[in-house]
Amino acid sequence: MSDGTKKPKPQLVGERMETCELDRAKMSLMNPKVIHEKVEERTIDELAKKTIEHCLKEGIETVWDRSEMQEPQCKWCSTGLSCSRCTMGPCRIIPERNRVRGVCGADADLIVARNLLDMLTTGAAAHSDHGREIAETLLLVGKGESSGYTIKDTEKLFAIAEEYNIPTDRAAIEVAHDLALAFLDEFGTIKGELELCRRAPDATYAIWEEAGILPRGIDREIVEAMHRVHMGVGAHYANMLLHGLRTALGDGWGGSMIGTEVSDILFGTPTPVESMMNLGVIKEDQVNITLHGHNPMLSEMIVEAAESEVMQALAKKNGATGINLIGLCCTGNELLMRRGIPMAGNHFNQELVIATGALDAMIVDYQCIFPSLPRTASCFHTKIISTSQKAKIPGSYYVEFSPENATEAAETIVMTAVENFKNRIPERIFIPGKPVAVTAGFSVEAITKALGGTLQPLVDAIASGKIRGAVGIVGCNNPKIKHDYGHVTLAKELIKHDILCVETGCAAVASGKAGLLTPDACFLAGDGLKGICKAVGIPPVLHMGSCVDCSRILVLLAALANTLGVGIHQLPVAGAAPEWYSQKAVSIGAYFVASGVYTVLGPMPNISGSPAVIDLLTNGLEGVVNAKFAVEPDPLKAAELIITHIEEKRKALGI
Repeated sequence: MSDGTKKPKPQLVGERMETCELDRAKMSLMNPKVIHEKVEERTIDELAKKTIEHCLKEGIETVWDRSEMQEPQCKWCSTGLSCSRCTMGPCRIIPERNRVRGVCGADADLIVARNLLDMLTTGAAAHSDHGREIAETLLLVGKGESSGYTIKDTEKLFAIAEEYNIPTDRAAIEVAHDLALAFLDEFGTIKGELELCRRAPDATYAIWEEAGILPRGIDREIVEAMHRVHMGVGAHYANMLLHGLRTALGDGWGGSMIGTEVSDILFGTPTPVESMMNLGVIKEDQVNITLHGHNPMLSEMIVEAAESEVMQALAKKNGATGINLIGLCCTGNELLMRRGIPMAGNHFNQELVIATGALDAMIVDYQCIFPSLPRTASCFHTKIISTSQKAKIPGSYYVEFSPENATEAAETIVMTAVENFKNRIPERIFIPGKPVAVTAGFSVEAITKALGGTLQPLVDAIASGKIRGAVGIVGCNNPKIKHDYGHVTLAKELIKHDILCVETGCAAVASGKAGLLTPDACFLAGDGLKGICKAVGIPPVLHMGSCVDCSRILVLLAALANTLGVGIHQLPVAGAAPEWYSQKAVSIGAYFVASGVYTVLGPMPNISGSPAVIDLLTNGLEGVVNAKFAVEPDPLKAAELIITHIEEKRKALGI
C-alpha cells in the first residue's frame, strides 16, 4: 500500500444522473405477455433473460429498449447514402428524386466509400491508441518512473527485442526501455514499413507489396485516411477502400499487435486458467467491483489493491466478507486469461450487472462503455467510476489514472467501492443464478506448448482431416442479432463439422456463458476434433483474449502458414464477426481480409447504397489480396459458407 499522500479524490463529472420515475413507471406497466416475448427475442443468455425480465418489470431501461425507440432507423444512413462532411450539406442520395450527387459532386459510390473508410479509420485509431498507451507504460517501466508495474515475461521481452535487433545481453529494464522506443517509433516511423509485418509469411508480405497496401506507419495511414475522407480529396471509391486495407493492416500488424505483446511483457503471457462466467458471479455478501473497458493497465492495479490486507480488512469493517472483482467486456478478458478473475459477461451484460442491485462500483476506462451507465446506476446505490481523460462520463465519479499514479489511484477506487457497500438496498438485490465454468488463456505460446512445443501436430491434424480447418470468431453484440445467438450458434455448427474455433472479445465471452469454453464441451464436436481435444485436454473453442488480441490470431495464422510454407490465403481458415457493431470491428475485419482470410460478417455494413462498393468488398478484393468479405446474418447459413470455403482450400492444398 502507498503512504496515501498522493491519493487522488473522486470528482463527480457534471451532475448525478436521476432516472425519471415516470419513465420507469411507464415501462413497468408493460403486459406480462409482452415482457415474455421481449425477453425471448433479446438474448439466449439464460441469466440475462431473468435479469432483462427483472428490468422490464422494474422499468429499468436497457440497450434493447433504446434500440426499439430508434425504429424506424434512417434508411439513408443505414445504406451509407447520407453525408455530413461539410456545411454545404448534409446531403442524401435519392435517385428517384434525381438527387444522384451531393453538393460537392460526390456520387453514391464515393459517399459510401468515404463513410466506410471513416468508420474503419476510427476503429484502427481506437485499437492502435490503446497499443500506444501500453507501449508508453513500458517506456516508463524502462525509465523506472512507473507506479507498481514490473516486467512479468522477460523471455518474451528478449524474444521480441531480438526481432528489432535490440541487444539483450543486459538488464531487462534496459531492454524494455529500448524496445518501448522501437514500438513507439512504429507509430510515426519514417523507415517506410512496420517491423511486425515481417512476421507474415513471405507470400502474404509480397501480396501487400504488390497491391501497394504495406503499411508505412501506424499513425501515417490513419492520418492519410482522414485526409482522404475530407471533401475534395479522395474521389475514387476503390482507391479509397484500398487505403482502408493499408490502414487496417497498420492496426492489426502494428498498433493492436504492439498492445498485445507489451501487455504480455508487463502482465504475463496467458496460459490456460480455469474460472467462472455469467451474471451469477456476483456475490451478495461481498463488495462487488466490475472492471469494464479495454485497458489492462488500470485493472491490473485494481487487483493488487483489492487483494491487499488493508482493503480486505476495510471490506469486513463495512460489513462484507471480502472483495469480489468481476470482469466485463475486454478488460474482463484480460483479467480472466491472466488472473482467473471471473467474468459477468460481454457488451450487452453491462447494464444487467448493475440491475442485480449488488454491484458496489463499476470501474471503466474506454471503448464499448454505454454513456447511459450512470443513469442506470442511479436506480441503485452503484457508483460508476471513470478513469480516462478520453472517456469522462457525465454522472460518473472521475479518478484520474496514469502509470505514474497507478497504485494510489487504484487504492482510491477500491476504497470508494468498499465504502459504498453499506449503501446497498437489500430488498432490491437480484442475483439471477449460478455461474458456469470456463477455461481461458490460450495464447499462441500456450497453444504451442500444449501441442508439445511445435504447431506441427496441429498441421498434421489438419492434413489428416481430423481437423478440417480453423475459424476466428470475433466481435461484439448488436441488437440487430439476438444477444449471443450469432456467436454461439456459429461456433456450435463449426465444431460439429470438425472445425476448431479460436475466439476473442465478446464472442469468446458468449461461448463461455454457453459452456463451450471447457474441455467437456468436446462432446459437441465432430469425431475428429473431439479426439484431438480429448487427447490434448483443450476445449473445441479456444479463448484467445480481448478484441485487441485478434492480433494473436494473425500470429497463429502466420506460424501455421510458415510451417506449411504457404501464404495465409492458402490456409483452410476463415474469420467471422456474427454480431459486430463497432468501428474497431470494421478495422479487424479489414485486416483479416487484407491478410488473406475470408471473413463473414453478420450485420450488413452501411454500404448497401453502393452496388459498386459491395462488389469490390465481396468479389473484387479476391483479385487483390486473395480474400473477400461475405455478409450473412443467419449463423447457420454463415457456417455453410465457411465450411464450403474451408473445403475448397483443403482441395487446393491437396489434403
